[in-house]
Amino acid sequence: SVAFFSNYLILAWSQSDSAIVAYLKIDIWQWRWMLGLEALPALFYLVGLRFVPESPRWLIMKNRPDEALSVLTLVAGPTQAKIELTAIANSLSNSPSKNTGSDSLGIATLFSPTLHKVLFVGMVVAILQQITGINSVFFYAPMIFEQTGIGTDASFLQAVLVGLTNLFFTILAMLFIDKVGRRPLLLAGVSGIVVCMLMLAYGFDTARYTLPVNALSEFSEKADTLASVAGQTFRSDVAFREAISNSAGAAWYTANEARLIQISVSLNSYLILFGILGFVASFAVSLGPVMWVLFSELFPNHIRALAISVVGLVNSAVSFLVQLVFPWELATIGIAGTFFIYGFFALVGLLLVAKFLPETKGMSLEQLEVELVKS
Repeated sequence: SVAFFSNYLILAWSQSDSAIVAYLKIDIWQWRWMLGLEALPALFYLVGLRFVPESPRWLIMKNRPDEALSVLTLVAGPTQAKIELTAIANSLSNSPSKNTGSDSLGIATLFSPTLHKVLFVGMVVAILQQITGINSVFFYAPMIFEQTGIGTDASFLQAVLVGLTNLFFTILAMLFIDKVGRRPLLLAGVSGIVVCMLMLAYGFDTARYTLPVNALSEFSEKADTLASVAGQTFRSDVAFREAISNSAGAAWYTANEARLIQISVSLNSYLILFGILGFVASFAVSLGPVMWVLFSELFPNHIRALAISVVGLVNSAVSFLVQLVFPWELATIGIAGTFFIYGFFALVGLLLVAKFLPETKGMSLEQLEVELVKS
């Protein structure tokens, strides 16, 4: 949310005549400033890592039980800390790596029959988190809002609302994850994602695009070529883009897309705004934070670090692919079709989560290992 807000301020400042804007070249280096300012929270995060304690399980694995007890005491109190320490030590003493005399296990161990269930659940959640298009919505929020015809400046302002919504509902998830449980939050959140994605698909599918004849004077250099498409109504953004590009050229359309859509589109912009904010809220209260909590609980101690690394890699790979094809999807199948695809994937994920995801609330990692991993 801070990034969205700072980007909006930079965009607003770049259009002012302030001397400091000219001195800092904000009007010329908009994107450089937007990216550069994001180094500050990264720096704070780096400093904050200095105060994060080591995992007690890792400390026990490294034969540092006294330090592990200190960490557990800080978190759970002296009495519960001793109980947890004993349970962790017993769990690690029975782990395959201990029994084989090895400090680490190969990746093949992750695919052993005893881990099939937890690995499958972890993969489903890792893929689902990104295949619903959340990062595409975050990264391309101004572009998406421009498709509603509100203009570039307003689209950046509404992107700020996306960030604030994400922040608020993430805090809400933190407050309720241990009270409500992981499974109910995921089911409710993914259900909301399905509804909001279908809402967005419907909103953009019912949009109509008509270039007004009286707007040709605004594009005087292309007025003659645009006359053939002015006044025509197109049922999709793809058809509208193709017609304008064929008449005036693809490069010209790209340079003037925001203004062309702003004066041509007719849709329910409130429905679109509600759908996007609802999607972000549903994600922030479920898949966003809950996934990482689940990863730390699903996998047994002896394989947890490797397992989280693998499913995290899958999560990042899916995120990369979704963002890579998003502009292509907009240009090829349109924004309505893109959101429908995201909604379909969310529905499939919802069914898989409902069938296979166990509830992990209120159980220690050692209890979960006994429950989920059958030896």
